[in-house]
Amino acid sequence: MEPVKLWLQRNLKGDPILWGIVLLFSFISIAVVYSATGTLAYKKMGGNTEYFLVKHTGLIFVGLAFMWLAHRIDYRYYSRLSLYALLLSVPLLLFTYFMGSNINEASRWLTIPVINQTFQPSDLAKLALISHLASMLSRRQQHVQDFKTTLLPVMLWVGLICGIIIMSNASTALLLFATCLLLMFIGRVPLKQMAVMVLIGAVVGGIGLSSGQRYKTVLTRIESFTDKTKPVPFQLEHSYIAIATGGISGKGPGKSTERNILPHPYSDFIYAVIIEEYGLIGGVVVLFLYLAFLYRGLNTVIHSYGAFGGLLSAGLTFSLVLQAMVNMGVAVGLGPITGLPLPLLSMGGTSLIFTGISIGIILSVSRGEREIRPMTGEPEDTARIPKKTAYA
Repeated sequence: MEPVKLWLQRNLKGDPILWGIVLLFSFISIAVVYSATGTLAYKKMGGNTEYFLVKHTGLIFVGLAFMWLAHRIDYRYYSRLSLYALLLSVPLLLFTYFMGSNINEASRWLTIPVINQTFQPSDLAKLALISHLASMLSRRQQHVQDFKTTLLPVMLWVGLICGIIIMSNASTALLLFATCLLLMFIGRVPLKQMAVMVLIGAVVGGIGLSSGQRYKTVLTRIESFTDKTKPVPFQLEHSYIAIATGGISGKGPGKSTERNILPHPYSDFIYAVIIEEYGLIGGVVVLFLYLAFLYRGLNTVIHSYGAFGGLLSAGLTFSLVLQAMVNMGVAVGLGPITGLPLPLLSMGGTSLIFTGISIGIILSVSRGEREIRPMTGEPEDTARIPKKTAYA
């Protein structure tokens, strides 16, 4: 056991509890996706249920590999890389909108040649925008109230990226915009400036939504949610049935019946399948794991020595947890249908890789702060820079 412990200490840096949460999510994801893809396997693979199990497990290992690589890199390098990633994201988003694969009346995907794997440029854009926003705010903390030098470039990048994304994926754009607002609040941006940001975002978002591909779909989903006289949408109806029949302890692993009826039970409505098979207990455990992930991510922020590391960790943590809360809220009827997958659990392609990179960056921040403390020669509680100057 001692050699294994030493190997883990040498190779898995950063917050060990965060590592444990991610690995636990990975095991849960493999089990639930294997169950949820049973019907899909019979339809597309002639009953070869192991196909999606092997594929999804492989993608999870690839995502974990990218997470490991990302956490080995000094997080300060991501400040430089973020601008280049943003500059690459804009043409990719535009190319996808006009020339990408159209699935469910939305052009969100590019198909990577040779491996025939779909890729959503919005995943890259989200990661790049949050990283660059953290970099801009950290470098301009002394001039955070200056509109021209700080708020203008922030608003331009946020408006441009969210405005392009909303034309084909409204829920992702709105969630990214909310994450940026949270990041600005943590970065001490004045509330007046944030109000201007919200106003500009409403105008740009309204124009992008009305001129994009998802305007009618968004209106229909909002009307279905707010107008109680209309029948419950098909997806939500069967999500409710799955949750109701799951009871306290669930039907048992692999015994879901609604997976045969629900659209995308392995992605958008995987939380309903989790509750059906593992009951309310399973649903609460998953919720607790996301809250634990949020706590550990924000714990990294609290112990951060500099503005960039804290803002970067906060932005990426909020992005993942907010998406998880929205997905679970939709499954239980607390919000309109969005089509967002459940991060760390839903079956996916390159989204698992970008999720892994995001968590790897959070671990890189945690790793950096943990390695700084011993160098100070001071106790942990006195080595920290006071919060009044930590973002200066």
